[in-house]
Amino acid sequence: MAARKVFAGAKIRALRAQHRLTQAELAARLDISASYINQLESNQRPLTASVMLALAEHFSLDLSSLATDGSDRLVMDLREVLADPVFGETVPNLQELKSTATNAPDMARAVLQLYEAYRKTNERLAGMDAALSRDPQSGVTTAYEEVRDFFHYADNYIDPLDRAAESLAAELGQFGPDRMARLVDYLRETHEVRVSFTPPLTPDAMSRFDRGGREIWINSRLDPASQFFRLATHLASLEQTTLMGELLDNANFKASEARAIARMGLANYYAGALHMPYSAFLKASEAHRYDIEELAHLFGASLEQVAHRLSTMQRPRERGVPFFFARVDAAGTITKRHSATALQFARFGGACPLWNVHRAFEARGEIIRQLGETPDGNRYLSLAWSGEKRMGGYRSTTRRYAYALGCEISHANRVVYADDLELGKAVFDPIGVSCRICERRNCHQRSVPPLAVGISVPADRRSIVPYEIG
Repeated sequence: MAARKVFAGAKIRALRAQHRLTQAELAARLDISASYINQLESNQRPLTASVMLALAEHFSLDLSSLATDGSDRLVMDLREVLADPVFGETVPNLQELKSTATNAPDMARAVLQLYEAYRKTNERLAGMDAALSRDPQSGVTTAYEEVRDFFHYADNYIDPLDRAAESLAAELGQFGPDRMARLVDYLRETHEVRVSFTPPLTPDAMSRFDRGGREIWINSRLDPASQFFRLATHLASLEQTTLMGELLDNANFKASEARAIARMGLANYYAGALHMPYSAFLKASEAHRYDIEELAHLFGASLEQVAHRLSTMQRPRERGVPFFFARVDAAGTITKRHSATALQFARFGGACPLWNVHRAFEARGEIIRQLGETPDGNRYLSLAWSGEKRMGGYRSTTRRYAYALGCEISHANRVVYADDLELGKAVFDPIGVSCRICERRNCHQRSVPPLAVGISVPADRRSIVPYEIG
């Protein structure tokens, strides 16, 4: 198989701007011509091995960062947005979208932000503001959406924070029943912080850090995995303030609240990485062939924590199976979404009703499987299960969620859940990302017509879906 050509024009332009170099100055450093630099930046020519090595040598770059193509996410988002009739009948083809995402990623993101503002303005004009958005500033991307995109375009992997957590995990020692006690001792000895486990003052309280009194309180009614996770998030705020500050500065958030939300997300990321340190977790995942129940037992974690961690295993030169992970509430709203696969969850609108995650609420206590094929021809093995969260007695509030974890079928042979499936003969369910951009003509669960295709409504016959597509 021929090696994939690497085009990195946007990355080279950004690198040159960061170091305030002209094309001629960069060319001199790399011992190549200025015209060659111009061709590289405009993606007229791919990177050669010698140029990649020169870039790595002069600018201390990780070669994998040049070879990694993160444009697929932008292409998926652009395709969904440009399917809206507001852009006219002529939708750019896939090659044009890839070219834009590769050559002008900032422009692509600007289009997404502009559409987001347009969409929200229309929602408000339609009188739907109270139901669909709490954002008081019309047309502005919300703080949560900014943070979602921050993790989305980082492939949900934050390398320096992940490695810092792994280093501390090695200091604390291997997982065992006394790991919580070791973490408590570490906080007392290193930071002079006491930890107490007592019932909550309010039903929804999980943890609190009294910085003045140097005490962390943890809800004693939480399960052990959640207690460790909550304690680790507070440890992140003590030990990783500088690193998280640098990551937040580089993110350049626009919404004032986004920085605080992202800081919380980074602390949660650190907690998950400390709970399941990268190399040890990857080794165990491969050894047990990604059996999430076995991994939960080995690391004293919940299935949700394990699945979320699996979606982050994208360390350069040490990657695990690329998974997508999602959490869905009882109303069908996706409340968590991460993907290291070609499958990208819809940014606008709901998820495909044919996806097995919606059936998980009916199969409590079971992990159900689905073989699905999206309209682009990609095939996936998807797992789904449901669970409840409560912190109290009979009258306490219960939160119910369904979870999905999946990988592309090309990786299924590494996963225990595919062992008894004859993938070569299997029937794949036709699933999509969102009804808005799915052009399947014979879907009986379709909720709305696709934006990019016309419909007709027969006068003398009626089917389950009352209109015909195309």
